[in-house]
Amino acid sequence: MTLDATLPQNGGSPRRLAAILSADIKDSCRLIGIDEEGTLARMKRYRREIIEPTLFEHYGRIIKNTGDGFLAIFDSPLEAVRCAIVIQQSLLGRNAAMPRDQWLQYRIGVNLGDVIIASDDIYGDGVNIAARVQALAQPGSVYISGGVYEQVKNKLVCGYQSLGDERLKNITDPVRIYRVLPDPEAVAHAKKHHRTWAAIAAALLVVAGAGAWYARPGASTQDDKTFASRAARQQSLDPQAPVLGPPRVADRATSEPVPPTPPAPVPQPAVPLAATTPPAPQPAPPQPAPVVTAPPPAPPQSEPAPAATAPQASPHVAMVKPPPLPPQGSVPYEVVRDCEQCPQLVSLPGGAFSMGSNDDPTEKPLHQVTVAPFAIGRLPVTIGEWKQCVAAKACTYDPSGSDELPVHNVSWADAQQFVTWLSGLSNKKYRLPTEAEWEYAARGGSATKFWWGNQVVRGMANCKDCGDQSNARLPMKVASFAPNAFGLYDMAGGVAQWVADCWHRDYQGAPKDGSSWDHANCRERVLRGGSWLNDAGDLRSASRNYYDPNVRYPANGFRVVRNGAN
Repeated sequence: MTLDATLPQNGGSPRRLAAILSADIKDSCRLIGIDEEGTLARMKRYRREIIEPTLFEHYGRIIKNTGDGFLAIFDSPLEAVRCAIVIQQSLLGRNAAMPRDQWLQYRIGVNLGDVIIASDDIYGDGVNIAARVQALAQPGSVYISGGVYEQVKNKLVCGYQSLGDERLKNITDPVRIYRVLPDPEAVAHAKKHHRTWAAIAAALLVVAGAGAWYARPGASTQDDKTFASRAARQQSLDPQAPVLGPPRVADRATSEPVPPTPPAPVPQPAVPLAATTPPAPQPAPPQPAPVVTAPPPAPPQSEPAPAATAPQASPHVAMVKPPPLPPQGSVPYEVVRDCEQCPQLVSLPGGAFSMGSNDDPTEKPLHQVTVAPFAIGRLPVTIGEWKQCVAAKACTYDPSGSDELPVHNVSWADAQQFVTWLSGLSNKKYRLPTEAEWEYAARGGSATKFWWGNQVVRGMANCKDCGDQSNARLPMKVASFAPNAFGLYDMAGGVAQWVADCWHRDYQGAPKDGSSWDHANCRERVLRGGSWLNDAGDLRSASRNYYDPNVRYPANGFRVVRNGAN
C-alpha cells in the first residue's frame, strides 16, 4: 500500500494517529570504511531477508529508506513493538556468525503520535519523536516512548525499564522513554544489578527468546529453539553481550574498555584569536610517530592556553596519526571584525567545489557549485556575543552558561533576531550562511569525508564518540580543537549549525551559484556539522539534517556570514 491510499478522499484532514518505527545502523560509516562492498551487500541482504518480511508480517510498511536506516508506519503500536523485537532477535542470530567488530546493529525507536500524511512522506512531532527516541537507543536495543508503553505494557510477554524523561530535539515537552526487555524479570535485574549486567546477560538471552517470540503471532516451538540456538552462539562469541544492547550512554564509561592512553602531543605555540592579519608562518616542531591527538588550539581571547592532555578515545575512533595542520601562528585568510561587538570573520575568496557525497541519498547528486566571496564567522556565535543582543533587547532568548561556550538551544528564528541586530549595529548585511557556503567553508579545500581526512580521528572534534571527554549536557568551549585549513574553528561537532536553506530531500534541482534554496511554506530548515550529541558520522562535511525553524533544541547553534569578503 502506498501513502496515497491513506490520504482522505473527501477533502478531510491528512492527519492520522499512527505508530512510527525509526531505525538506523550504528557505526555504518566505520563498517563501510572497513569493507565497503561486503557491508553494503549485507545491509541490502538483511533488509531483503529480515526487515521487509518482518514488517509485512506485522502489518507495517516502509515510508522511506534513510541510507543505513528506515522509517516505517503501523496502525497498531503493539505490532510495531513486536516487529522491532523480532527484527533485533533475527539480527542477533545473523551477527552471531560474524566477528564482533563487523556486526550490523540497528537502533530502533517507536512512538505513537499524530502525523501528517503526504503523498510520499509523513511529517509532524509523531515522526520527530520516533527519530529522537531511536537516536537515544543503544545498538541492538528497542526504545519506546511513554505513549507506546501505555498501549503495550500489559499485552506483551516482556519487561520495560524506565529511563526517565528526556528532552528531545524539536520537542517542547520532555518525553518518557522506556527500554524494552524481552523478559519481565529483567526489569528487577536491571535495577538491582546494574553494575553486573554483563554477568546476567547469558541467562537473559535464553529467556528472551521464549518471552518475545511467544508474543509473536504464529510463533512455533521451532522458532523458540532457533532463537535459543542463536542466543547460545552469540554467548559463545561474546559472554558479556547484553540482550538488547549495552547500558545507557551515561554508563559507557564503566562498561566499555578504554584503549591505553597515548603519549601527549608536543606543545605548540598558540594562535591568537584576536589577530587580524596573517603572521609569518612558523614551521611546526616534528611530532613523535605514535601521536594520535591533534595539538589543541589556544582558547578564545586572552584566556591562557590549557595544558595539553591526551583525551580518552571511544573504541570506534580511528587510532591513526592526525593530518598535518597548517603552520602554527599562521592564518590562511584575513580575519576582520566590523565593530567592537561584532564576531570575528574570516574573509574567503569564494570558488568552485564539488558539493554533496554518495554516502547518503540526501547528499546526492554530487554537483559543482561556485560560491562568491564572503566572510564567515571564525567561530560559532558564543553565549557572550549572544548576551549583547539580549542586553540590547533585540534577542528574546536569554541563555545561561559560560560566555566562551557556543550559544545553543536556539531556533532558526532566534538566529534571525541576532543577524538582524548585528546588521543594524555594523551597518553591514549579516545573515546565516547558505548551505553551499557552509559546506565550502567546512571542507577547507578538502574533498574528503571530514576536513582532516576520511577517518574519525580523536582530538579533532566534539561529538558523542569522538573520544574528547565531552560533557553530555554541554558543548565544549569554542576553539577547543584545531581549525581547518581556512582557519575556521568547530566546523565539525560542537553545535549543529543552522543555515539559511529550506530542507530538500536531495540536491535534485539545487542552485549551482551558492545561493540559498528557499521555497514557499518552508516547514524545515537545514542544520549542518553535527553536534556534541551526535555520532562521529554526522560530522562529515556533506552530512545534512533538518528541524522545525521555530523550535529550540539544546544542540543547535549557528555562525554568521557577511556579504562580501572585505
